[in-house]
Amino acid sequence: MEHTIWDAFKMATPIGKGAWILLIILSVYSLAVMFDRWKSYRAARNESLQFLPAFVKALKDNKIDEAVATARKFKNSHIARVVIAGLLEYQNDERSLKDSHDLVAAVGRALERSVALTSAEMKKGLSGLATIGSAAPFIGLFGTVLGIIAAFSVISTAGAGNISAVSGSIAEALYATALGIGVAVPAVMAYNYFTTRHERFMIEMTNSSAELMDFFLKKHEASHAGR
Repeated sequence: MEHTIWDAFKMATPIGKGAWILLIILSVYSLAVMFDRWKSYRAARNESLQFLPAFVKALKDNKIDEAVATARKFKNSHIARVVIAGLLEYQNDERSLKDSHDLVAAVGRALERSVALTSAEMKKGLSGLATIGSAAPFIGLFGTVLGIIAAFSVISTAGAGNISAVSGSIAEALYATALGIGVAVPAVMAYNYFTTRHERFMIEMTNSSAELMDFFLKKHEASHAGR
């Protein structure tokens, strides 16, 4: 007698069905997170590649307002979201903070806050993928244990020689294990992939922050030297 996955689900205990449904929900959630992060990271990469040349040109021409306007155009760029915080802090404190080191320190703090906030937003959902990757096999194993318990219960009633009587419970157990692994493996792979990409984004944001601070420090040192 052949058993489909639907047959195994129908024969599962209520708790076993709950484990199956939970795994399906986790699978849908992990797919949604994967698509959302892929879309967000792709937009961040593409817009940053467009933003950087225009931003560098504006700084070389010493046009801070133009640099701010350029950053505002690329709202999905992780680099633009970081540097605009430093640019706005510079504009707000340029007149009130006469000492160049105090001004650069204020800009640095604004950049650090922006890097932390942007990083946290870009990591949204990744912890969920890690949790699913760790928990899904155990949920599947839980369903497997329930299936084996059901199989032994049938054996105690029908006898060990009646294989067809226990095949449904055994199928339930095997399907639960396969489903748990099937949910966990893509989640773990996606988590590792997006974590690696996030680390690259962090390096880019940190480097851009350092370069912007160097620009402001040199700018003020040049202005004081000319006095």
